[in-house]
Amino acid sequence: MNDVEVLDVMYQAFQLALRLAMPFLLVSMVVGVVIAIFQAATQINEQTMTFVPKLVAIMIMLGVMGSSMLVMLQEFTRQMFGLIVTG
Repeated sequence: MNDVEVLDVMYQAFQLALRLAMPFLLVSMVVGVVIAIFQAATQINEQTMTFVPKLVAIMIMLGVMGSSMLVMLQEFTRQMFGLIVTG
């Protein structure tokens, strides 16, 4: 492999990592902002009030998008093994 191919593989890996992590980060951020607004309005400062809804939202996202994320990881792995075999 030359330098360009290595950089292309690294770019694909970073792009895949971003595609896999972004839905969870966005959902966690939105839920956190909504809970923060609720806590500011009611003046309830409970730590579990932010943790549990984020955890539930992330678990729901994993249930909804888990299979498509697994397919993306499988395709990337097959592509990497193909590159290893062909040299």
